[in-house]
Amino acid sequence: MEDTAGQGYRAYASEDVVTGEGVSVELPVAGTLMRAASGIIDMIAAIVLLIAAVWTVGVLVADTSEAVATALLLVGVVTVTVAVPATVETLTRGRTLGKLALGLRVVRDDGGPITARHAITRALVGFVELWLPPFVGVPALVSSVVSSRSKRLGDYAAGTYVISQRSRMRLLPPPQMPLPLAEWATRADVAAMPAGLTVAVRQFLSRAGALAPSSREPLGRELLGEVLRYVAPAPPPGFHQEYVLSAVIAERRRRDSERLAREDALRRRVVGADPLA
Repeated sequence: MEDTAGQGYRAYASEDVVTGEGVSVELPVAGTLMRAASGIIDMIAAIVLLIAAVWTVGVLVADTSEAVATALLLVGVVTVTVAVPATVETLTRGRTLGKLALGLRVVRDDGGPITARHAITRALVGFVELWLPPFVGVPALVSSVVSSRSKRLGDYAAGTYVISQRSRMRLLPPPQMPLPLAEWATRADVAAMPAGLTVAVRQFLSRAGALAPSSREPLGRELLGEVLRYVAPAPPPGFHQEYVLSAVIAERRRRDSERLAREDALRRRVVGADPLA
């Protein structure tokens, strides 16, 4: 686990999709090998198109000047390596031939579908890191290996990453209520916290065992200070900060679950069943 001391708790609030209740959902990130296999399929398809483009240009400009042939050939190369991938990813919401074959999809960093802007940015950077002779995919491979989300440089520029649609999304396990703090948490006034803070606490608690003590203690103190701004009265003295964080998040989750259940029951009683469901 990398040391995030100095980055603050916000370093934990940016890796996952967040639901309306502040529950973190981890999208299944596509690994480097899957991405490489997908990229090879796409490159084979692009090479076939390039061969077809070269043949077509040769037929069309057989009787013209070399400058015209060169210009048309450059247009064909840019079309195949930039315009076609960008167009396909835009129209399919993040899928290419290789990604379709392996069940992958490009999404935004927040988990949403990409737009033409994202696809064009990925394609333009991809032309440099994947196709130019000095590189030929090496920067993309190195970037994917060192990235926690297997991002290539085009993904960093566009704010995207690739997920595997053949794996299930999973919720991070919720913190459990420490029994010694249950009575205090039940009686305390625990206000709704920002989604980013809630996610940061959940991720910190789930990963605390893998953190170095030099990171774990400062992050725990910072998170506790932020959380206690939404809690009154203060917790009983003598409990470890991670116990208090677990108690607050577990209690907040219990209250939110009960509120959602009451709202759902009221909606069913007043509105009735949806006839189109």
